[in-house]
Amino acid sequence: MSDPSDLINRIQRFIELQEEVYAPVGKLEAPQVSTPALPKDKENLTKEENSAEESAETIEEPTDPNYPSPEMIESLKACTTLDELRALCETADILKTDLPDTKLVFGKGHPQADLMIIGEAPGAKEDALGEPFVGASGNLLTKILEAIKIGRSDIFIANILKHRPPENRNPTAEERRRSLPFLEQQIDIIKPKLILCLGLVSAQTLLESSAPLKDLRGKFHPYRGDYELMVTYHPAALLRNKHLKRDTWEDVQKLRARYDELGGNPAFAPYK
Repeated sequence: MSDPSDLINRIQRFIELQEEVYAPVGKLEAPQVSTPALPKDKENLTKEENSAEESAETIEEPTDPNYPSPEMIESLKACTTLDELRALCETADILKTDLPDTKLVFGKGHPQADLMIIGEAPGAKEDALGEPFVGASGNLLTKILEAIKIGRSDIFIANILKHRPPENRNPTAEERRRSLPFLEQQIDIIKPKLILCLGLVSAQTLLESSAPLKDLRGKFHPYRGDYELMVTYHPAALLRNKHLKRDTWEDVQKLRARYDELGGNPAFAPYK
């Protein structure tokens, strides 16, 4: 007879697919049965490969009414370069999760990029290398960008969280709240013409929305008065569910067209 926990896992994966397209529908409770330990090498998978970004929490009211503190805001606003902001992030314990000894994953790319891509959180490989999107989904992201004639060196890639959460779980609402002012300052230093959110966690966090991804993607949203923001599926979702690729392809074509309209650099011939 099949392992009941395996059946629960398969059902949960099906629900996660529905959540990616529609909205969170809740989690199943596993029966009280003994299950084999996960392979040791699961920790070596990337966050993007293990993520269930479809079930993001909506950001709630701050636990600390004084957060962010005036001192934090002052320190952040004093950062006018990415190097200064990185130095502040290196010393900011508030950015860390409850997983000890993680490495800062600040982000990587052109310091004056016209396109900024924002994911969810670092995983094991990203933590080890200190760079975002270095696993299988990162490779797929590179191919998607190349298909619309944009190289990774021309853009800037970051995450909502700058430290890896334990067990490749979703960032909590509190973690996202603590990290968001640092990301916002990073955006304001780079001043991109366009922002692309990958997945529901990133989209809901920046847009302060509880809407499902299907209602957020495929359009341009005003963001903080100065930026345009688009949402599409996380590359990890495409690795799991190939039928999402058509929608993603339509999204990035719109992104490239708008990039050209805004005079994005490098200014290749308009994408056809």
